[in-house]
Amino acid sequence: MADSTMWWLLAGALVALELVSGTFYLLMLALGAAAAALAAHLGVSLVTQLVTASVVGLGSVAMWYQIKKRRPGDPSARSQRSVNLDVGEIIQIDEWLPDGTAQVKYRGASWSVIQRPGNAPVPGSYRVAELVGSRLLVEKV
Repeated sequence: MADSTMWWLLAGALVALELVSGTFYLLMLALGAAAAALAAHLGVSLVTQLVTASVVGLGSVAMWYQIKKRRPGDPSARSQRSVNLDVGEIIQIDEWLPDGTAQVKYRGASWSVIQRPGNAPVPGSYRVAELVGSRLLVEKV
């Protein structure tokens, strides 16, 4: 069997594994195997094919890792209104406790409230931004 055929089979196997596992990095390794298959079609030595697969595969993995690292993370599901209907609701806070929390009556129950770090605890209207455990995380309106 030709070297290029082996590389194409490896690339196909890596794509199939990616479909099963959902690991996008396996597609980057499949890209390296495809580059090695193209190198094999050009008639280069096996060592050059291996180096090509390594450089392209690992290089694309490193590049994708850097791209993912720089991109901001997805917002928390707890802060999405489609997941939690409390998000976006306005509540009135009359006083903040010395520990930076407040107690409010909301939806017929007593809730503990915290606010985003770095904000001064002043009484007033606040918007529910997220549900953190059993506490409401709020931001000033």
